[in-house]
Amino acid sequence: MSSDIRALDLNLLKTLDALLDEGSVTRAAQRLSLTQPAVSAMLTRLRDFFDDPLFIRAQRGMVPTARALALAGPVKQVLSDISVLLAPVAFEPSESRITYTIAATDYALKAVVVPLMAALKQQAPGIRVAVVAVDHGRLGRQLEQGEVDMALVTPQTTPEDLHSQPLYQEQYVCMMRASHPHAGDGPLSMETFCSLEHILVSGRGSFRGPTDEALAALGRSRRVGLVVNSFLVLSEMLRATDMIAVVPRRLACRQEQMAVMAPPLDIPGFTKSMAWHERVHRDPAHQWIRALCAQVSQAGYKSR
Repeated sequence: MSSDIRALDLNLLKTLDALLDEGSVTRAAQRLSLTQPAVSAMLTRLRDFFDDPLFIRAQRGMVPTARALALAGPVKQVLSDISVLLAPVAFEPSESRITYTIAATDYALKAVVVPLMAALKQQAPGIRVAVVAVDHGRLGRQLEQGEVDMALVTPQTTPEDLHSQPLYQEQYVCMMRASHPHAGDGPLSMETFCSLEHILVSGRGSFRGPTDEALAALGRSRRVGLVVNSFLVLSEMLRATDMIAVVPRRLACRQEQMAVMAPPLDIPGFTKSMAWHERVHRDPAHQWIRALCAQVSQAGYKSR
């Protein structure tokens, strides 16, 4: 292995990073806007420098060697540090034209992204935002590789190697259509609450959630007649039936033609937080967007 750092320029490190991500000389060349022979030549120089083949041809592309895998993390960190070093010191939101990707559930989309976009379009109208579904199995890698810039998750589902910041503590309320027979009866009694048929939102299709755990601790149970995998259809289901639902308070406050009241028991809430990778931790644009997200989230919480 060579110890002459002059033989290892920034372009070689960018090529190694692209090869590690793409697993293909052709795809790495496309990503770097270079020709395939140019990337092949750089790979030869990398092999000479590190005295290792780095990639072995396999049936489905190239397989990185143990040495290449060991270099993956340090190389990304070096490139990230250089990016921060070369980035402009000042950030002007009104002139920014970046694209920012957020991973969010449908709940976070309504509770956090909606107020964030309202503020963002006023202060930084040129920033584009892409919202993708949260994939907990791939979230850490997505943030590391820049596929996602920020994730709206909970502390329990945040990988340990990420930066995170709590946004607010959410509470549960009971929601039903405004014309529901029990909408004007005042606080729901435990008997009424348990006797009415419930809708439960569960991505796993489970008929049991935090409400059922809280009821079980009191020796009670409820009737769950419908499980849906998204909050987006919940209000329509409630308007069409005499069913009720226990939902996050911020979601209920944004629904029209709905009656909202406190449940007759304490149901543990949850913390909504944002998480991001060290790769963008010091980036001025990302810092500004995260600060704005925290600001609008806190404002929304205090106004309710």
